[in-house]
Amino acid sequence: MDIKQLNKQYIANTYGRYDIQLVRGVGAIGYDEKGTRYIDCTSGVGTNSFGFADPTLVAAITEQAGKMIHSSNYFYNEPATLLAKMLCERTGMSKVFFSNSGTEATEGAIKAARKYSHDKYGKGRSKIVCLHDSFHGRTMASLSATGQDLFHQHFFPFVEGFDFATAGDVAEISAKVDESTCAVLIEIVQGEGGVFVLDKEYVQAVAKLCAERDVLLLIDEVQTGNGRCGTLFAYMDYEIKPDIFYTAKGLGGGLPIGAIVFNEKTSTTFGAGHHGSTFGGNPLCTAGALSIFSRIDDAFMADVRRKGDYIRARLSESSKIKSVSGLGMMIGFELVDGLTAPEVVQECLKRGLMILTAKHKGRLLPPLNITDEELTEAMDILMSVLA
Repeated sequence: MDIKQLNKQYIANTYGRYDIQLVRGVGAIGYDEKGTRYIDCTSGVGTNSFGFADPTLVAAITEQAGKMIHSSNYFYNEPATLLAKMLCERTGMSKVFFSNSGTEATEGAIKAARKYSHDKYGKGRSKIVCLHDSFHGRTMASLSATGQDLFHQHFFPFVEGFDFATAGDVAEISAKVDESTCAVLIEIVQGEGGVFVLDKEYVQAVAKLCAERDVLLLIDEVQTGNGRCGTLFAYMDYEIKPDIFYTAKGLGGGLPIGAIVFNEKTSTTFGAGHHGSTFGGNPLCTAGALSIFSRIDDAFMADVRRKGDYIRARLSESSKIKSVSGLGMMIGFELVDGLTAPEVVQECLKRGLMILTAKHKGRLLPPLNITDEELTEAMDILMSVLA
């Protein structure tokens, strides 16, 4: 059976797939249908926090599947409740809404911001200010909130009520946040925008601006959260607190889950019937997420920071790299003229290493528990490709 050909025949052609069929894996090591070994530095685009087939995650999923995979949100379920409790206790936030993905979490956060403002101020205060080069998803509202012209094609009309400011320019965002604004939405690290890290002083200035004008600060932690940047959530290294943040990807370790997390001020914005998700918070995904999130402790995150420092040090040795960006184990590297990121990706695949791109950059998102030996081997391959 030719899976690649069947895929092309029956699945919508929305992805530029690499010519590899992955069939199994353990940790940071994956294998294709021919048994070829690959070191994974993509982690399912930052999703497989503990790599392929993590035994603890598999055990948690298996145990829960034997009890109940799904009921509905008309009934209480223990895994979702315990996960929400853990998220709130570890962040100092107040309530959680569970969705299936980061894009859905973006949509829910947008709804919550607009409802909070409407409840308090009435109509006419619904604009959300986002940043250029941001990425927040591919549904209509999340796409409209994305600050890249590349994505604002084909699907007109887009959802109204979004404006964009340049990251780092305090004066510009201050001017954009006017009497019609209900929220500001940012990523601490713009992942799909080229792994660009926002300046700490800028983020603090934005947080102050929002507080002064009673405009909600929304932070997209879909890719940056759950230990990826070396802290539980990236905003925690910036000495600020959002009104709402949301996360997904690494929270489930490969399972589809998203979470919108509300502070005390916004915790009662959604009431019965204001938002919903059939599969959001289902017992299977939340049981798996509990097994992931409970293991991301201080010692683990210190190890993430150490591995990230090692990656950056190795990258800085190459004369073919102009700059390195990112936090923790969310890393981008800019190549010298004459080299392109897609070319480097393809050559790495030939040598048994899987990496990603982010705009014009190469991108590394290894499983957070990749071993030192695997990481050294991965960097040796990348360095040999660049050489």
